[in-house]
Amino acid sequence: VQLQAFGGGWVQAGGSLRLSCKASGLTFRFSSYALAWYRQAPGKERELVAVQGVGNSSHYAASAKGRFTVSRDNAASTVDLQMNSLKPEDTAVYFCSVLSFWGQGTLVTVSS
Repeated sequence: VQLQAFGGGWVQAGGSLRLSCKASGLTFRFSSYALAWYRQAPGKERELVAVQGVGNSSHYAASAKGRFTVSRDNAASTVDLQMNSLKPEDTAVYFCSVLSFWGQGTLVTVSS
């Protein structure tokens, strides 16, 4: 199983980015499992950002609530993270995850 995350980049505070994660080589039914986005800022531990459950359920970290939206496309085996009103403290490497599998991460840099 491989997870490839892309869409990161540099943006000014207040801007938006959309991250996407594509799963391939699946050995399980993608639609049957929750998908998650994590991030790790320099010098900090990895933290959960958002989870897209099976169906329409979702969960967000307090820091992401109201600004980020997670969504999934089971037919395409993708999970996206729409990030609006970005802040400098959102600067981190963002990772997607399903079960015990992790993507390689994509860097988001938000300048003030």
